[in-house]
Amino acid sequence: MPMKASGRADPDVIDDFDGGVSWIAYPEEAMQRASHALVDGEDVWVVDPVDFDGLDELLDDHGTVRGVVLLLDRHMRDADEVARRHEVPVYVPDWMDGVESDLSAPVERLHRDLPDSEYGVHRVVDNALWQEAALYGEDSRTLVVAESVGTADFFLAGDERLGVPPARRLTPPNRLERLSPDRVLVGHGAGVFDGASEALADALDGSRRRAPWLYAKAAREFLL
Repeated sequence: MPMKASGRADPDVIDDFDGGVSWIAYPEEAMQRASHALVDGEDVWVVDPVDFDGLDELLDDHGTVRGVVLLLDRHMRDADEVARRHEVPVYVPDWMDGVESDLSAPVERLHRDLPDSEYGVHRVVDNALWQEAALYGEDSRTLVVAESVGTADFFLAGDERLGVPPARRLTPPNRLERLSPDRVLVGHGAGVFDGASEALADALDGSRRRAPWLYAKAAREFLL
């Protein structure tokens, strides 16, 4: 199983809910890169997309693409291609550095909210090595996190349903503690729709305590 796949995609729609749809373009990859389309009225916001043949039809079924949103500074995924194809900007938090130079589509800076939507923009990590934002819908109680929590296997220790990745286990994203989502959409793996607030609280509370278990698991898998 490759960590990251490329070429022709055979996507899975992993979450289809009132308010959006999520997909994994390459279900066979270990990274389980998930992308999202958030629907607010007639507007569709595409978040951290991995492209595939047929994506435009999937988006058209939900409305008109208003923009593409990047929540993490370290990868652009296919944001540029999707934005140019739909002739919309790529939206980036105003405090996130080093992103515009990698994009040829127009860039709009986000302040506190996605324009004309329920979604607020929340700073999760902001340091020299890692800049990451999350989106949170106050009405739908939908939380979208790019990297600091996930459900792909390499995020999870023990019986966790939502976990903090190895790189953040000792410094978990505690800024998310103040949020009480009904669903959590993640950048790696399927979303959490059942007991989402409890799963998030457990992931943050147990991050450091379960770190040795996750590191040992990763070492065993590397050696096999």
